[in-house]
Amino acid sequence: MNKIKYCFASVLFLFAYTAWAQEEAPKEKEPGHTNQSKFKQLYEEFASPNTYRSASGAPGPDYYQQQANYKIDVELDDKNHRLYGEETITYINNSPDDLEFLWVQLDQNIRTKDSKARLKNGNGVPLAEQPGAFAGKYMGEPFDGGFIIEHVKDASGNPMSYTINFTMMRINLPQPLKSKDQVSFSIKWNYNIPDHTVDRARSGYEEFKDGNRAYVIAQFFPRMCVYNDVEGWQNHQFWGNGEFALVFGDYDVNITVPADHVLDATGTLQNRKEVFSKEMMSRYEKAKKSYDKPVIIVTQAEAEKAEKGFSDKKKTWKFRAENVRDYAFATSRKFIWDMQAVKMGNRDVMAVSLYPKEGNPLWEEYSTKVVAHTLKSYSSHTFDYPYPKAISVHAKNQGMEYPMICWNYGRPNEDGTYSDRVKYGMMSVIIHEVGHNFFPMIVNSDERQWGWMDEGLDTFMQYMAEQEFGEAYPEAIAPNDAYPSRRGDPSKIVPYMSGDQSTISPIMSNPENVYQLGPNAYGKPATALNILRETVMGRELFDHAFKTYSKRWMFKHPTPEDFFRTMEDASAVDLDWYWRGWFYTTDYVDIGVKGIKKYYVSNKPTKRMEEYMAARNLTEADLPPLVYLAEEGSEDFDESLKGKSPSETSKTLKEFMMDNMTAEERRNVKEPKYFYEVTYDKPGGIPMPLIVEYTYADGSTENITYPPEIWRKSDKEVSVVISSEKELTGIIVDPKAETADIDVTNNSWPKKEENSDFDKFKENIKG
Repeated sequence: MNKIKYCFASVLFLFAYTAWAQEEAPKEKEPGHTNQSKFKQLYEEFASPNTYRSASGAPGPDYYQQQANYKIDVELDDKNHRLYGEETITYINNSPDDLEFLWVQLDQNIRTKDSKARLKNGNGVPLAEQPGAFAGKYMGEPFDGGFIIEHVKDASGNPMSYTINFTMMRINLPQPLKSKDQVSFSIKWNYNIPDHTVDRARSGYEEFKDGNRAYVIAQFFPRMCVYNDVEGWQNHQFWGNGEFALVFGDYDVNITVPADHVLDATGTLQNRKEVFSKEMMSRYEKAKKSYDKPVIIVTQAEAEKAEKGFSDKKKTWKFRAENVRDYAFATSRKFIWDMQAVKMGNRDVMAVSLYPKEGNPLWEEYSTKVVAHTLKSYSSHTFDYPYPKAISVHAKNQGMEYPMICWNYGRPNEDGTYSDRVKYGMMSVIIHEVGHNFFPMIVNSDERQWGWMDEGLDTFMQYMAEQEFGEAYPEAIAPNDAYPSRRGDPSKIVPYMSGDQSTISPIMSNPENVYQLGPNAYGKPATALNILRETVMGRELFDHAFKTYSKRWMFKHPTPEDFFRTMEDASAVDLDWYWRGWFYTTDYVDIGVKGIKKYYVSNKPTKRMEEYMAARNLTEADLPPLVYLAEEGSEDFDESLKGKSPSETSKTLKEFMMDNMTAEERRNVKEPKYFYEVTYDKPGGIPMPLIVEYTYADGSTENITYPPEIWRKSDKEVSVVISSEKELTGIIVDPKAETADIDVTNNSWPKKEENSDFDKFKENIKG
């Protein structure tokens, strides 16, 4: 309390001096301006809340979403790597609108010979290209992998009119589809499956030396576009980077493949006894009760035997999936298969891995273990994983996600050895792609428009899951080390945020329009959320708000505003300044120590105070009793003030204490002998908490975190007063590197001397 009184006195002095200085140096009148405060509310940026989406960030009373149910039959032609399919779509119009036509996505059309996606970038000759990409661009004819639409028919089998526009197909309805009504139609198609190892296709096949192929198949069927309250039809073309906006529905899928293939897919297998051997069934039943380690369903020896077969017979695998937004499958005679059970509330979920022998021993050791951990970690921060299984499929150079199934890289050397880089890369991509089951497969954001809402949120969750994996499985991590996460820690994003601002886009950008998709959609939002959790909000408030968002929007279609509003609604923390700085701009964090002044308590007015009184025809008698502070080194400073308590050098303060404190209170009062005015500046545009470590002459330290609101009235610099019984000897801003500050050379007082590049070179030579 006494510190407060002294600080008030010093602030009074500083305020009086500042007001005098402003009067003495009048400026030319500035023109008016709109509200430029970083702390103004985001009303101008946000869409107006309505009955579909409330101001709290929750779905409104009139929220709706469409549904699309699929019955699909597909057959894989392994010899010619071609896929044939036919589907019946039942589209349910839950919107209040009558629809004149329907839009369907044809994502494989990005691979037609004349695809405009090949021409979208004007970057000139690259410094280097991967061999497959180089061959695909410059040697031979482009791969022709677009959909061949054989027919579109109504429920009675009559042809329907349709128009194809690149990766979109408009189905022209004979009459509008009324609100709350539904329509069924069928599409028959086929396409050439690409070699995904050549140009990093999101799905396709890998061919091995013996002629066997492993298929990871997705975007393989015409899929309904989203129609919603935000923009009507979400029919943005698929250019390659912006992923998918999809409708929830139920799927019945029959997949016909060579009889010697092993296959798994989105959904629950309906004819397990028809496609499993007795031995596989026995192992599967054992796996359903194994919670501590995987059970091998198809062994490596069995897979190696199957590799030599190339059966001409066929087998159909039948699946059913409920309330999913997409569908994918993986199939090969090369696959080893293992599973284990994971407790999820009062039910069990199967963690599953499929991999060729080329993935071992790494995959058998870690893949399913990582899948199980990911489900537990993500569920603890969001909601219990609702689907019956999660599958990790080994595919060269892949990292791609679909409901219940994903493709992941991480291949050992041919002799089975592998580096830590390969091991951690595999673990991380599995965590990331399995984690996509939560964002966006369940919390179903629009990836094509807002890539960060799935990639950024998932990368943030991935970071937490990685760190938790290191804690849960220390034997898998180097001794005394944390899991080496590539993204999420504040330091990881500094190079990007300190780069050329002309090559950086705000997070709130379409994935097709950013210069560097990885840092923009993955790293920066993940770091922003990590800092929000650890430094700005604190774990308790953040975790509750994040879980609230996840539960509000599971199996629904959230927008960025729904996320931003929910995080504030569930925490009572005003974060508009944070969203504005981190998500809507390319500003960066840079806070430093600009200067420091030392003061001592004095009994007489300073020269400047006397000038202030004279300018107003005031005498000391006209003012209330004041405590004066003299700056060390100024003409008012007297060496005799050093080392004395304020009550010794200020008569008015001593009288105040005698009149207002008891003898006991006076004996116990702590009187600061040193007063400092520390000025912090903010070259960076993002306001952040001002985190400071003060060091004193006796070696003790004090850590103070000033709230971000300290910048609300001055976006450039602020001054704080430190009163202490001990002499201040050092200041460090952001001592634990929590804020992604891009320039730490200004973070210390006294300023740390940095060696020149030449000095560093000499040190390296000596070393």
